[in-house]
Amino acid sequence: MTYDVALVRRSFPALRSGVAHFDGPGGSQVPESVAAAVAGAMTAGIANRGRVTAAERVADDIVVAARQAVADLLGADPRGVVFGRSMTQLTYDLARALAKGWGPGDEVVVTRLDHDANIRPWVQAAGAAGATVRWAGFDPGTGELDPQAIAALLGPRTRLVAVTAASNLIGTRPDVTAIARLAHDAGALVYVDGVHATAHVPVDVGALGADVWACSPYKFLGPHCGAVAADPALLERLAPDKLLASTDAVPERFELGTLPYELLAGTTAAVDFLAGLAPEPAGDRRTRVVAGMTAVAAHEDALRDRLERGLAELRGVVSHSRAARRTPTLLLSLPGRDPADAYRFLADRGVNAPAGSFYALEASRHLGLGDSGGLRAGLAPYTDAADVDRLIDGLGAFLRT
Repeated sequence: MTYDVALVRRSFPALRSGVAHFDGPGGSQVPESVAAAVAGAMTAGIANRGRVTAAERVADDIVVAARQAVADLLGADPRGVVFGRSMTQLTYDLARALAKGWGPGDEVVVTRLDHDANIRPWVQAAGAAGATVRWAGFDPGTGELDPQAIAALLGPRTRLVAVTAASNLIGTRPDVTAIARLAHDAGALVYVDGVHATAHVPVDVGALGADVWACSPYKFLGPHCGAVAADPALLERLAPDKLLASTDAVPERFELGTLPYELLAGTTAAVDFLAGLAPEPAGDRRTRVVAGMTAVAAHEDALRDRLERGLAELRGVVSHSRAARRTPTLLLSLPGRDPADAYRFLADRGVNAPAGSFYALEASRHLGLGDSGGLRAGLAPYTDAADVDRLIDGLGAFLRT
């Protein structure tokens, strides 16, 4: 059985408006089953977590199920899954907790390819601890981040390497496995921003070597919240700031306040939806998720090829997404034209392809695009060939104005 995008699209109420959504890298559309799970949790008899009343058990079961769902999605240990308001918030929290063990002479490595949420928390935590920040660049011509660029920065006092699994700006997928091996050989931890990658490719955090993998369910068809999957043994060693009355148990001691149970229910539903995209649904959920994401990747890569062929026929379009391994996300510049004008032009035609640097300021500046960035077109599991053709035709019409 092949990937049936028409069937997939019928699960997304937002698509009934007729808009072609290329804004998935900023937040995907949501299938009906996810919205129903959120609503179901909010309208159920529910209370704070516990095992005494039925309402308490509802909340507890939702949290346990969501941890297992994220673990199945990422090939991780559910005992290390932490939920929070966003990936940014969780990264700040973990940066502060880790930095308690840093001091002058210690070093952290960040890259110019990353979203600022995997840069600024580490830069600021290092500054507060008196540690040194070392910066790894990438090739602006190819978009590639060479693991050796990071290797050259590692030393005996390197405490952490923060790296993206896929650039949200240009789609580049660095060799995280090689980077993690180098970092671990130097005695450093590896914190991976998996927000963009998780939405497009199968993930196995153990095989990749990530000590912490951060992601955002709203990028993979779920609701607005954040999650990290970490080695539980690492979490046990950390002492985050928390309320005196809150539990010391891991992972709960990293979760501030009452969890948004309805969003966690939606997260589980999103993972179940991805597992349901497997061409031949068989095996446990982890097996089906891998098969489903493999099918998604093949579908999106085929559409990316179609989009890139169409863009190549347009004069006046420059793509900055050139890495050998990349997600189906293209950053385009239009020499002599303002990408924001193209954004508005396309929006009037029912094609959503936003313009900006999308919080990847360092990457945008490194590409020579300043803080304004470019026009970003991101494919998603629900994108079809007609959407791609509408984007190509719309850009062509804009360039003729």
